[in-house]
Amino acid sequence: MISSNDFRTGVTIELDGSVWRVTEFLHVKPGKGSAFVRTKLKNVQTGNTVDKTFRAGETVPQAILEKRTKQYTYKDGDDLVFMDMESYEEMRLNPDSVGDRIKYLKEEMEVNIVMWGERVLEVELPNTVVLEVTETDPGVKGDTATGGTKPAIVETGAQVMVPLFISVGEKIKIDTRNDSYIERSKS
Repeated sequence: MISSNDFRTGVTIELDGSVWRVTEFLHVKPGKGSAFVRTKLKNVQTGNTVDKTFRAGETVPQAILEKRTKQYTYKDGDDLVFMDMESYEEMRLNPDSVGDRIKYLKEEMEVNIVMWGERVLEVELPNTVVLEVTETDPGVKGDTATGGTKPAIVETGAQVMVPLFISVGEKIKIDTRNDSYIERSKS
């Protein structure tokens, strides 16, 4: 159990049979009446957000989440197959459980699988990935880093906006949180 006074951004709670993550919170002490905590909660499974108010000191069950590091090995039909790096057990997941971040998933990539009991809640990719550009308009002499951007398709099929000087075959670093180009990869 966790008190509403202990809410912080990122805390997970169980509410109505689901797991919710606190994304915003505000402790309010009105001049008259008792204090309360105004929160914005995001459902970890569905992504829905709700505003909910708790009395100060009210206790709610805290969701105990477990992160397991797994390696993405291959796609088998519709399933994505992940291998536990310690026990070498395979876990098959539906692409829906990865969500839209599947566009950056490539073989042998290590990910964190967040579980609540035996239920998979989300698959966390690394914050940055290095991928090869497979398709983009050719660079032209005079294109500079500050001259603008163009779309590029990377090896996993994702589309990213890159500077004009990037060409096919180059490896680039991408921020998976906001789908943005960071830099050319040195490797």
